[in-house]
Amino acid sequence: MPGTPAAMTKPFRFGIQAGGPAEAQRWSELARKAEDLGVSTLTVADHLDDQLGPIAALTAAACATTTLRVGALVFCNDYRHPVVLAKEAASIDVLSGGRLELGLGAGWMTTDYEQSGIHLDPPGERIDRMVEAITIITGLFGDGPVDHDGEHYRVTGLEGTPKPVQRPGPPLLIGGGGRRVLRIAARKADIIGINVNLAGGVIDASVGPDATLDATDQKLAWIREAAGDRFDDLELQIRVHIATVTDERDALAAVMGPALGLSPEAALASPHALAGTVDQIVEQLQERRERWGISYIGLSAASLDEMAPVIARLAGT
Repeated sequence: MPGTPAAMTKPFRFGIQAGGPAEAQRWSELARKAEDLGVSTLTVADHLDDQLGPIAALTAAACATTTLRVGALVFCNDYRHPVVLAKEAASIDVLSGGRLELGLGAGWMTTDYEQSGIHLDPPGERIDRMVEAITIITGLFGDGPVDHDGEHYRVTGLEGTPKPVQRPGPPLLIGGGGRRVLRIAARKADIIGINVNLAGGVIDASVGPDATLDATDQKLAWIREAAGDRFDDLELQIRVHIATVTDERDALAAVMGPALGLSPEAALASPHALAGTVDQIVEQLQERRERWGISYIGLSAASLDEMAPVIARLAGT
């Protein structure tokens, strides 16, 4: 289904994803720099490889800034019981003065499971468990004790404390590339992260065909159908994995395409990549917002300096 624009256009905002530097002063400096450049949110992934742990990193970033929002992109549900994550998330929201965005996922990165010895259940079971966790976490953010007797979790008469500053709770971000997860996100999330399908457990050229214009059109159709009347209230986010300011756009595409498993033309058109002059990138983002309603742009921290002029032009517009 070709581009079906969102009924309501939301202002652009930008997030940067970082896992370091693993040094206190430099981490705080990165957070303050992002804030000064107009970045809305600093996010941290939740993996067991060479990066800072998200809970401590997000708290430190929030304490070093005054307006910067912080969030996990995304917490892996399999690594923490939802009761524990609810308490940690609410604590970050309290200590940041209400600046947390709570990203939650079912888990996907095969090496995390293999190296840690955490059992990797089939995708359907992991997603079922995440759905139960969402019910528990959002319940604990609310008033009154929570009782839950499900297939994966049992909670009995537990009052969640502290309560988050944001009510009814921090915005919930659910991201994914598969139909089932995107439909769940459309019904339960405040922010939907549109990603490539990571069912294979790795990011390599095999995911390229799921990063195309047509694939993104299909994902938006799933979201719109499942969201119904909620659609206009949703914020659509996308993770841009390659962002480069260059006058040699075509030459870059000739290299970038094969790396993504795509033709150069398809790579340039993919919403998960940005390449060109500042003017060209600004135009790309405006066209994508018009086509899909995607207004929340996630970038790597490594591209922050390069993308600063784009952020300055578009943030808040």
